[in-house]
Amino acid sequence: MRSERDRWARGLAALTVAVALLMVTGCEAGTPRASAAPSNSLGVGFTHTQFSAVDGPPQATQQLATVLAAQPMPQAQHIMGFGAGNPEPSPGEYDFASLDARIDFIRRSGGTPVITLCCAPDWMKGGAEGSTDWSRLEVAPEPEHYQDFADLAAEISRRYPDVRHFQVWNEFKGFFNERTKTWDGEAYTELYNRVYDALKEVDSGNQVGGPYIEMTAPPPGVDTGPSELTGPWGLVDQRILDAFDTWNERKNGADFVVVDGHTTTEEGAPDDVTALTKIAAVNQWIHGRTPLPLWWAEWYVEPAAARWAPEKRLAQRTAGLVEFARTGVDTSFYWNASRTASLPTGLWTSLGDPGGGRPEPFLATLQEFNRQFPPGAPVGDPGVAPPVFGARGSRATVLVNTSDAPATATVDGAEVGLAPYEVRWTPSGA
Repeated sequence: MRSERDRWARGLAALTVAVALLMVTGCEAGTPRASAAPSNSLGVGFTHTQFSAVDGPPQATQQLATVLAAQPMPQAQHIMGFGAGNPEPSPGEYDFASLDARIDFIRRSGGTPVITLCCAPDWMKGGAEGSTDWSRLEVAPEPEHYQDFADLAAEISRRYPDVRHFQVWNEFKGFFNERTKTWDGEAYTELYNRVYDALKEVDSGNQVGGPYIEMTAPPPGVDTGPSELTGPWGLVDQRILDAFDTWNERKNGADFVVVDGHTTTEEGAPDDVTALTKIAAVNQWIHGRTPLPLWWAEWYVEPAAARWAPEKRLAQRTAGLVEFARTGVDTSFYWNASRTASLPTGLWTSLGDPGGGRPEPFLATLQEFNRQFPPGAPVGDPGVAPPVFGARGSRATVLVNTSDAPATATVDGAEVGLAPYEVRWTPSGA
């Protein structure tokens, strides 16, 4: 574990370098910080994963950046793994090359950068200094290194002063207590509080959120007893709800709350349409516990083994976005931006393929949601019912038929016919 003297010396050195860079290069290390805290309603966006926008020829990368800049969105990136290398292979020795490239792309494409503070270098979790065992990526830091991880978070904040939003950790990775068979909310919250305090010390305007826990059902065959959050869509593991409450009660502070989850038949819903209603139930449960802005860091509406037709996939995803807009989600990130051979459903084609980096249809949907439902704008319910989902903005209303059969909805007193899996945008009030 680092000594306090070492931390003080490295912090002073980093500050001196940053100030020099700003004076010499006119903020080459990032843009100046705003005096006021930024908004925590960022709207619809996506997370960069292992294969993403910088993994291809520069021409393809720039072409994609131009497409994204036409309607900017929030973009999230992890600090280690998911496309980023080990940021601190040994104590005090940093390697930010891959993270620099990802953050630079987000800037060039006009996105609002969000950093996910996961995962931890090996030496913080029992590994050797200077080495990286990627098979242990999801191991949590040891308690004696929580402060070291918080120091790394602070170092990253100083390096990217234009990044104002930070999600702490990812899905409680490494925080399952095998002895009690529960999620260790106490340990996670201790790590979270160290990180929260460190980021606020760098800049009180830094926006920090957690617990980034997956609102999921118990594993198959595991009986965890009754849950306080249930519905026709299934139930959420009570152990997860307990861990959420522990964080919510013991956190030093938070600027937004983060969860993620699946809305699929694998979670206990009898059909794909019913599965989508889980979103509203989870959001209502969270809103009943905290007034903080609500983020979904990941969301999935397709069972793992689904081989859906493209039109069904697009309709189901769009309906998920409708539910987010309609039930009070301030920010959401679609996972897996780049299409690959094993994950053929991304936002753009793999940049490693000839002519790669071409937008997929769902990218246009994400951008249209940002355009028609801008962050913070009120969203109304047009009064439709499943299998039709809908949301009304100030300028446009979106309707989605999630059925493989034609459907009819009544909007503003008029009947609207929708083809199977049709997504329709109409001017509000039209």
